[in-house]
Amino acid sequence: MILAANWKMHLAPEEVRRFAEQFLAAVPPKAGRALVFFPSAVSLEAAAWAFAGRDDVQVGVQDVHWEPKGAFTGATSVPLAKAAGAAAALVGHSERRHVFGETDVDVRRKVRAVLDAGLTPFLCVGELLEQRDRDETAAVVTAQLRAACDGLTREDVGRLVVAYEPVWAIGTGRTATPEDAAAVHRVLHQALEALGGGGVPILYGGSVNPGNARDLVARPEVQGLLVGGASLQPETWQAVVTAADGVPQPG
Repeated sequence: MILAANWKMHLAPEEVRRFAEQFLAAVPPKAGRALVFFPSAVSLEAAAWAFAGRDDVQVGVQDVHWEPKGAFTGATSVPLAKAAGAAAALVGHSERRHVFGETDVDVRRKVRAVLDAGLTPFLCVGELLEQRDRDETAAVVTAQLRAACDGLTREDVGRLVVAYEPVWAIGTGRTATPEDAAAVHRVLHQALEALGGGGVPILYGGSVNPGNARDLVARPEVQGLLVGGASLQPETWQAVVTAADGVPQPG
């Protein structure tokens, strides 16, 4: 199980250090569970240092540019993120797609760059509310997945982590029911199987909180969570992790 915290545009370096100290003291490692933190680029190196020494914890970057260097003011290259301590990268998050206008071509380029650097891409897919209302969810997430994997080998696809995040549920307080999430995850698992990534974990993201985390990961189709707002305070994030830890894991 993978429990990932996306801190978005929150938590300065000193806040990250305080968070890590409190959280790590309260949450010991657990077999079969990996923790991943995605701080802002400003706090990436501080997070890498703060969580160093815990083999069950990794740090990732929230976004990357596909070029390794150059005149791209404000962007973060994969080599720079890796040098700062990133082992993973979010790619195609809904806010990058729908706020910043990121295209499927952009996402594909970023996935390739992340893989080439030896990092793990956390590929995000999800539908808008109007697409859901038109019963287009399966078609939308499958198309996003296939576009991001265009040109990848089966081995490449097997290195992905996929996150299903319905756009209508992100930061809105609305959450897909465990049954809703499981249905979309089944679609994604089938699409990944066809691409050679049958064992790729699929996380759910979208207004996850301590009250619904356990029911979500109790579904066998859901291999973890990608959490935003509920991960910003160590106490709340601890409660999410504790709730998810209460679900027996296969094997």
